[in-house]
Amino acid sequence: MLRLTLKSAFERGLDDDLAARIDALKEALEGRETDDFGFDPDTLRWVMPVMRWIYRHYFRVQTSGLEHLPEGRVLLISNHSGQLPFDAMMIGTALFLEADPPRPIRAMVERWVPSLPYISTFFARAGQVLGSPENCAALLSQDFPILVFPEGVRGISKTYDKAYQLQTFGQGFMRLALATDTPIVPVAVIGAEEQAPALANLEGIARVVGAPALPILPTVLPLPLPVKYRIHFGRPMRFEGDPDDEEASIRQKVNDVKGAIDALIKNGLAERKHVFW
Repeated sequence: MLRLTLKSAFERGLDDDLAARIDALKEALEGRETDDFGFDPDTLRWVMPVMRWIYRHYFRVQTSGLEHLPEGRVLLISNHSGQLPFDAMMIGTALFLEADPPRPIRAMVERWVPSLPYISTFFARAGQVLGSPENCAALLSQDFPILVFPEGVRGISKTYDKAYQLQTFGQGFMRLALATDTPIVPVAVIGAEEQAPALANLEGIARVVGAPALPILPTVLPLPLPVKYRIHFGRPMRFEGDPDDEEASIRQKVNDVKGAIDALIKNGLAERKHVFW
């Protein structure tokens, strides 16, 4: 059934709305085929019909607070979960489908991703970028919305007994926000925790094979369960200070953002009636 519905999404291809949104992104390149990091909007011509089907029909994503998104550069700081980065895909799809004009989100990926053949090239063409401070600052200077998961692998690979418990946040995003005077929008994703609940994580074996994690899942196929996604965008947060401040000062600001995300998560869970609808 999944294969048939995805095949149908491919066959339908682009409608006028998707094509117009992609054309708007191409115009921003001012005649170049890709931007400085390899982003090619034409890649979205075959990606977005599938992403839209997953967004609308598989995860049936419901968003709230997207009106809070400021114009220009912004750091979207989100919780991370689900073993596979469908949360990043659905946040990106939300900004492409629901924002007007569409916003081409740039997600910061882990350092091991560029080592993956084919996948690394596809990620770059679709707009994802190695998560270095230099890359992030360059994209912010071009007014892109940047998606960051400060929990990193700690968040996406955690076992289900820690569901919706935020893991330790890195501080890099806050130093960049201070250095570039960029607003931060906290984001909470509800649903991804249940898409692939890990019973255990074989960290020792993962290190041997060079993988970031090796989760043990209750399902045979590596497909996410068709849970209902809810994505909540909070109000922008602005911070002042020296980006080179001591760790304790930066940590307090990071904790303020973490607290805002945690509040969005708790409210989202309280409003949710069921995992699948």
